[in-house]
Amino acid sequence: MNKKYLPSALILYLNYFIHGIGCSILGQAVIKDALAASWAVEAMAITAISAALGLGRLIALPIAGPLSDKLGRRISCVIGGASYAIYLIGLAFAFNAGTNGGYQIAYICAIIGGIANSFLDTGIYPAVGEVFYKAPGVATMGIKFFISISQMLLPFVLGVAVTTAASGLVSYNPLFIGCGICYLVLVVLIFFAPLPDTDAKKEAKECLIASQKKTQLSIETIAMILIGFTCTGTFQLWLNCAQNFAKEVVGWADPSIMQTYYSIGTMLALIVTAFLTHKIKDVRFIMVYPAICLVTMIFVLTGKSQMLCMVGAFAIGWAGAGGLLQIATAVCNMLFPKIKGTVTALVMIASSLCNYTILTAASKMTPSGVMTMNIVLTAIGVLLGVFVNLRYAKMVALASEQ
Repeated sequence: MNKKYLPSALILYLNYFIHGIGCSILGQAVIKDALAASWAVEAMAITAISAALGLGRLIALPIAGPLSDKLGRRISCVIGGASYAIYLIGLAFAFNAGTNGGYQIAYICAIIGGIANSFLDTGIYPAVGEVFYKAPGVATMGIKFFISISQMLLPFVLGVAVTTAASGLVSYNPLFIGCGICYLVLVVLIFFAPLPDTDAKKEAKECLIASQKKTQLSIETIAMILIGFTCTGTFQLWLNCAQNFAKEVVGWADPSIMQTYYSIGTMLALIVTAFLTHKIKDVRFIMVYPAICLVTMIFVLTGKSQMLCMVGAFAIGWAGAGGLLQIATAVCNMLFPKIKGTVTALVMIASSLCNYTILTAASKMTPSGVMTMNIVLTAIGVLLGVFVNLRYAKMVALASEQ
């Protein structure tokens, strides 16, 4: 690792520190209530705004991946940061618009936020892997670590950022605007930050489909990409709907502290998993972590208690959001080092497809129904993990025979 890239790595990670707030704010029960009151809609309808983030990612990823490989990581980071600022500051304008199109404005801004996330993912995931080239898996898990720190602090930030609008409604606009400004600052910094050579001068002009033809994806890799769908569903459904379950089904008046337990679980998992990857094959986590999530959610759904909700938040944070998606992405990047941006896009397309479809469905369901859907989705993820592990064992056996 070249030490001159350390400040650059910090700037890259800080993008995800703010992203941790940006991707979680619409899942907070108190923010849902505030926005719902301004727009005169049901609180669960705000989940459809979260789903629009996934739609934006789907729109941009086919372009963002090859663009990152062709023009380099810097341009992807700049586009991503500037777009994220539009999304966050736009939420404040949407709140102020109220019933005069506020919900529609927020939906459009969320699509822009999803586009931003696509460019950040396809720029920063490969970039940190190139900075810390000796440990790319740990480098990508560092992204999740920074997300988790901000998500852990979010419940406490909410108490500081809350204010009362001129209309008399509770508002979190200072949080939206403040995070948007932070992104603009990071955009300026990335212009001056040195980044490793990422084939920015490559002359090949190829679209995502052409890139895919050269990847020669194995059935195991396709399964790992599908795991990007299932594991995203596990933690996104929990992140966006578990507090509603705790509030409406369990009867917990203010379940926002679940966010802190969730984030602590994620942070500890990232630290422990980073050490365990030196002794345990990455493929094992793809099977074991979803299984832990499955058992946890079954207990939460059937037990219906505050204690189980808190334990569940910690467990899902650990096993659902504790670097599983990052491990799958890092492995795919190692398989295809010349098209890291494109391969990252493939994994994130599966993740984004889940965001849009699953969260859109969740916005029209009861909290108990969402929990049940999450259990089914996670069970599919467990089966995929078992399949990948069986295929891996077979490949090892064949290699030893030769």
